[in-house]
Amino acid sequence: MGGTKIVLYQDPAQCRRMWETLWPGRVLFDLWPVRWCFHKAYDRPLAFHVAEQAGRPVGMLALSWNEETANFVQFPGETWQNKTWLEQNRVIAPTPRILTDLLEAVPGPVHLRYIKRHNGIHGSGLLHPDEIRYLFFPASFGYRFDAYWQSFAGKTRKKLAADLRKLEKGDVCFRHDTISDLEHLFQLNINAFGPNAYFSDPRFLRSFELLADFFNKMGLLKMTTVRINGKIAAVDMGVLWKGTYTLLAGGTSPDFPGVAKLINFHHLKWACHQRVKYVDFLCGDFSWKQRFRLVPVPLYEITTHTSCQGFGTHTDDQHIRCA
Repeated sequence: MGGTKIVLYQDPAQCRRMWETLWPGRVLFDLWPVRWCFHKAYDRPLAFHVAEQAGRPVGMLALSWNEETANFVQFPGETWQNKTWLEQNRVIAPTPRILTDLLEAVPGPVHLRYIKRHNGIHGSGLLHPDEIRYLFFPASFGYRFDAYWQSFAGKTRKKLAADLRKLEKGDVCFRHDTISDLEHLFQLNINAFGPNAYFSDPRFLRSFELLADFFNKMGLLKMTTVRINGKIAAVDMGVLWKGTYTLLAGGTSPDFPGVAKLINFHHLKWACHQRVKYVDFLCGDFSWKQRFRLVPVPLYEITTHTSCQGFGTHTDDQHIRCA
């Protein structure tokens, strides 16, 4: 391995120390407490593989063992329909060689999703296109929602305006930062998607309850609720952190067709007024994101198919080598 030692960490306190030593805290999903909310609900075994050179950590695969799919996934291993959900994951590796060493040391198949590409791993040949995240940059329109609105073709503006007018014929009211509306969000999501809903999985539901509690205590939680004629039509959960606004989850009522457009435009207007850096609508191949002229940003995945010998208990600081 060219002087590189791969060390396995499984103790939560030591994993956190490695995370906070190596993982940059640039975006919302970089925060250890955010990841820990999901870990508490899913309780996957930790398997942090750290590359060390001369006793100093230089690279890391922060993994969890997913016993349901029998592979290693990005920590904390939260899943929806057997796929991890948290985005903007990172492979901490200054060179493709160190990335290869790390992957070869993992005693089983690996599937890492939603990876942000960086120079250290760009030439590895291991990255493959995953999904697209969609961003809105208010500065691109001078922080003016009307300038953004005028960027649409005339025919598109006309259709959107007509859709909004249908809703605005009723008594439309926006309510903000009422945390109890989170329960309405969960129920709207489950009503719409049934067993395929995010929140039909009690572990995913518990993760978001913990997440909302954490963000609310930090003063970062942004709940947005639309009421039409006295009835709840849509609820979104977002977070404002370091000048970026991330929409994490939402639910809409089928009784109010088109209400998703109404609440999404409300977010964009608010972002312009607050002069945020960008709004992150996350991944998801929904046609409205393209129609709303959001900026696509590709994310990547890494998949290995190493034969799995099972994942047992290892001693911390064990030197791992591939057979």
